Amino acid sequence: MRKILATLAAVALVVGTSSLFAAEQTVKGEVIDVQCHVKRGDKGHGADHANCATSCAKKGAPLAILASDGVYEIAGDYAKDNNAKLIEYIAKTVEAKGEVTEKDGKKTIAVTSIKAGM
Repeated sequence: MRKILATLAAVALVVGTSSLFAAEQTVKGEVIDVQCHVKRGDKGHGADHANCATSCAKKGAPLAILASDGVYEIAGDYAKDNNAKLIEYIAKTVEAKGEVTEKDGKKTIAVTSIKAGM
């Protein structure tokens, strides 16, 4: 009986924490300002919103990739120094590679490479 309980506990632990482990993935979508997207919805991204998003990003506001399956907040080196490495990609469609995690419904990608025009 103890072996069964120990096995069930181990399985529950693995299943319960599986979303905490990072996995390298490719995410395709538009680079957006998270706050504007949340507040303004469809009006909070796209070419018409690029200047506002750029201004916010230069102040250190979090950026994300708006993909077909959700919003992936960008973390890691690309988000450092007030998003310096991401400014040129704002409001553009990109293909980003990196470690993807999800916790409490929030998706994050620690970008290791990014390219525009995908």
